[in-house]
Amino acid sequence: MKWQRRKKSDNFEDRRGMSNKGKLAAGGGVIAVVVILLQLFGGETGQQLAPIIEQVGGSQTTQQVEQRELTQQDKAMGEFMNFLLINTEETWSRLFRENSLGDYKEPNMVLFTSAVNTACGSASSASGPFYCPADQKVYMDLAFFDELKTRFGAKGGDFAIAYVTAHEVGHHIQTILGTSSKVRQLQSQSNQTQANKLSVAQELQADFYAGVWAHHNKQLLEAGDIEEAMSAARAVGDDAIQRRTRGSVNSDSFTHGTSKQRMDWFMKGYNNGDMRNGDTFSALLN
Repeated sequence: MKWQRRKKSDNFEDRRGMSNKGKLAAGGGVIAVVVILLQLFGGETGQQLAPIIEQVGGSQTTQQVEQRELTQQDKAMGEFMNFLLINTEETWSRLFRENSLGDYKEPNMVLFTSAVNTACGSASSASGPFYCPADQKVYMDLAFFDELKTRFGAKGGDFAIAYVTAHEVGHHIQTILGTSSKVRQLQSQSNQTQANKLSVAQELQADFYAGVWAHHNKQLLEAGDIEEAMSAARAVGDDAIQRRTRGSVNSDSFTHGTSKQRMDWFMKGYNNGDMRNGDTFSALLN
């Protein structure tokens, strides 16, 4: 992916390396790219990837995060993430104007290491990247992308990071357009199976918005970038995760969509570029 150092977004906060003593949700998390309950093999880390849901819940424990000096690579990644954020700001501000949606209210982005406190509650790095609607911030622990490659078999690369970032910004768009609140209302009136289908539709729409963002930034793409995004989307499909972790697939428990669905909706957004064509709810629920 082509990118360059440029002016910095005012909506960016880098908390990596900061000492942070706080409460971590041991039994829950917030919206993220994957929803899994995966016990990591052996004693390599001694921690569990928690189920990631929109509302924080479960018991809490206290953990001290040690302070460390950021490396040059850390700093370069921070600049890259800032570049992605300001690019999404510019792209979606223009698309909101073109679609007569008023001013685009920009989200904030927080980079963190190991643990973070949010308006949705507290989370550990096991939650992966996530968006908190209560404070309208995207939270990213960049160690997730190593996990995406080593544990889930994704290709990796800078555009895989861009895809995940654009997906989380897609959840912000759903928040400011009122989609997320409607989904929560419908889920409160639904059984678990129907609530899961609503969640799938919401996640696939965020993938679609990520594709729309990519469509309007084709000038930044290099050979292999779309393949990196497709590899990431394939790796975090519900069926791929269940098959890898359980050995079997239960479609009724899907909350993010299959690998094929995630790839297809990203590509629909990428090929079309029209944010109005992302009605995943009608496509999946009717």
